[in-house]
Amino acid sequence: MGIVARPSNTLADGVVVLSPLGWDDVEPYLAGEDAELIRWLNGGPGTRATVRAHVRRAIERWADDGPKLSFGIRVDGGTVLAGTIDAELDRDVRRAGLAYGIYPAFRRRGLATRAVRLASRYLAERGDVHGISIDVDPANVPSIGVARRAGFRFVRHVVDDEGTFDRYELVVRAPVVPAPPPVPRHGRR
Repeated sequence: MGIVARPSNTLADGVVVLSPLGWDDVEPYLAGEDAELIRWLNGGPGTRATVRAHVRRAIERWADDGPKLSFGIRVDGGTVLAGTIDAELDRDVRRAGLAYGIYPAFRRRGLATRAVRLASRYLAERGDVHGISIDVDPANVPSIGVARRAGFRFVRHVVDDEGTFDRYELVVRAPVVPAPPPVPRHGRR
């Protein structure tokens, strides 16, 4: 099989710009972290060293096309980092999971919903993802709202060795490619 063309990894909707995390994001990433991000997403406070390691891995994963692709969620024409969104690819089952966080100064503006929609569009345009999921702690009401506003539907409540969460899913529709026109028959048999 040949090389598969990938969609651009920079996406925009007029308000939000998604682009891969880079070295310039280390300081804004640290400055944006708060108790909510630590509780729901990061699992512990970041340090300059851990954030640099995260960005280094993000850069390497973009070069390798995954399995995790980390975008910065940006505003002001893509100049200000307002949060992050990760797409975790599972190529064996043609699915991806999304995890996102918005920094406190940028919350409640609809940026997370826009970012989820853009990331979902990116995943759909890849052609190798047929479903996208978002796993949310049932107590994380704002994140549940983001999933629902972005078009995801509640599928099930899950309890496993990593904890308890609600799974929301979006089925990716393959682009419709028109059938070629019929070949005219010349003569009868």
